[in-house]
Amino acid sequence: MPLKTPSRALPVTMLTLLLLAALALSGYNAGQVLPAERWLDAISQPPGTDVGRILFYYSLLPRMAVAILIGAGLGLVGVLFQQVLRNPLAEPATLGVATGAQLGVTVVTLGMLPGGEISQQMAAMAGAIIVSLLVFGIAWGRRMSPVTLILAGLVLSLYGSAVNNLLTLFHYQQLENLFLWSSGALNQQDWQTVGFLLPRLGIALLLALLLVRPMILLGVDDGVARNLGLGLNVARLAALALAIVLSAQLVNAVGIVGFIGLFSPLIAKLLGARRLIHRLLLAPLIGALLLWFADQALVWLAGVWREVPTGAATAVIGAPLLLWLLPRLRHSVAPATAVSPAAAEGSSRSQWSLLWMAAGLILLIAVVMTALMLGRNGYGWHWAGGSELRGLLPWRWPRILAALSSGVMLAIAGTLIQRLTANPMGSPEVLGISAGASAGIVLMLFLVPGDAFAWLLPAGSLGAAITLGLIILVSGQRHFSAQRMLLAGIALSTLFTTLITLLMISGDPRLGSLLTWISGSTYGIQAPQAVLTAVLALVLMLAVPLCRRWLTLLPLGGAAARSLGLGLTFSRLTMLLLAAVLTAGATLAVGPLSFVGLMAPHMARMLGMHKPIPQMLLAAMIGGVLMVFADWCGRMIMFPDQIPAGLLATFIGAPYFIYLLRRQS
Repeated sequence: MPLKTPSRALPVTMLTLLLLAALALSGYNAGQVLPAERWLDAISQPPGTDVGRILFYYSLLPRMAVAILIGAGLGLVGVLFQQVLRNPLAEPATLGVATGAQLGVTVVTLGMLPGGEISQQMAAMAGAIIVSLLVFGIAWGRRMSPVTLILAGLVLSLYGSAVNNLLTLFHYQQLENLFLWSSGALNQQDWQTVGFLLPRLGIALLLALLLVRPMILLGVDDGVARNLGLGLNVARLAALALAIVLSAQLVNAVGIVGFIGLFSPLIAKLLGARRLIHRLLLAPLIGALLLWFADQALVWLAGVWREVPTGAATAVIGAPLLLWLLPRLRHSVAPATAVSPAAAEGSSRSQWSLLWMAAGLILLIAVVMTALMLGRNGYGWHWAGGSELRGLLPWRWPRILAALSSGVMLAIAGTLIQRLTANPMGSPEVLGISAGASAGIVLMLFLVPGDAFAWLLPAGSLGAAITLGLIILVSGQRHFSAQRMLLAGIALSTLFTTLITLLMISGDPRLGSLLTWISGSTYGIQAPQAVLTAVLALVLMLAVPLCRRWLTLLPLGGAAARSLGLGLTFSRLTMLLLAAVLTAGATLAVGPLSFVGLMAPHMARMLGMHKPIPQMLLAAMIGGVLMVFADWCGRMIMFPDQIPAGLLATFIGAPYFIYLLRRQS
């Protein structure tokens, strides 16, 4: 996916203005703390008891130094990832390093490991390395495919986030400050972080320069590199290990700062640094400048409004820039994970069987009855019946009905998206559509006072529709690019997750219940909401057969569908809107975390359902079974504590995604 080459004048001018702006902001912010004529004295002599000199020497100057070092490190890591993965949109978060480090810090914060700050650093490092090793293990048998690495990193990042959210759900008060750290706060109280980062960054740069020749060969075709005597797996492993270790150190120091590692190497290319060694030197300088300016702008903002974590700000700014950049990438061949239309229809060519449909219906009824009647109390497991069951029904049936309806809607939405894009990895969760729906719902909860339930479905549908529209827009107007679609989903998911995180650190008293909903819990479902969710699922299911012709022709490709008389724009927009409403309705009930939209269509296809409507019906049954089962397990596994159904479904769905990735890569 090479970049289109624009004029160099604009990037050079922008960087020059950025440097001047960073200097001006730094001078202004320093002047607010200490007059300019006292700066040299504050640097050359101990601050003593002067508050202004203490803040200048121990807070402002270290923060500037940390921003410069972190930016430089992210720029270097971005070059390493983009060169090894041969993807101009790769960055440290691609391999789940940040999520692994965050999970390690969460475990230490809960007191599960002894030690103090050193244990926190080691746990963050261990978490990042473990996640990275899992990604390598997934991709190793596939010749370290760059796309496989990216997809594996994405799903393991989602999995790690689910575990982290589960821990946070049970220990919200204890981990509340963790939201601030995970957003990339650069506040400093001494020079300790600078002393931690400086030698590590120097060593990493030296090692990167020693790996220049192998990385140059990694940037060309695998066959050419192998003919020149390069051991591909060993070289990739060495370069990626360096990038991962350095990324973990950066996350351990200040938390998650996104998109600096993405844009620094791209700007270096725009400035003419085509050779790898030039990018290794220029990208860290650009990264340092970008983060220095961004952080100083936030220091100024804190004085006139309120403090915003630097990492959150870079994500909010960087995600739209990535969406702007994606359409400007030349079209490339679809990644190995994308399948042909024929493959999407299945190679076995087995026909729809009434037997499987009947078996699915029987299984669904059995699971629902089990969830209604089988449970635990203070004496153990037992079947409820008679008057006891009548007493439990008002508590159980709304949750089961909501879980069933949500599973059905997610399964149908996943089937629509997979057939529309001819991408077996497409689903509301993976493409960020669920995150868009949840962002719309969360914003409506915060903007509308009182009971805003009537507005939540339209808000969630609008958020999902906007997400889908942006993904399609940046994926290419004449044809879908599965790789661009995936990366656009990552960008939007990052943006929406960051916005929700900013709300989480705002101190609003509604956040405890909001976190429970985001985790996918049906605990607060009432009978009216459950009935409304079921009615919505039924109405949308009845609308799906109207799209039968579109679902059959669109997987054949845009040219073939157009030649058969299909109006591409109208059919795609209609199906996208239907998928958006389905996703929003499910998200409203069980939150955004689930892989049901990924698993159910695949299971239906594996059972021989390759035609649109049969696949949709069986997928809906499977989705309902999965979500009801997840909700029941969430209520019973840790009784009397409860695990949200969405989180439990994620624990099941993420390994299934990895299984599919291994098969398709």
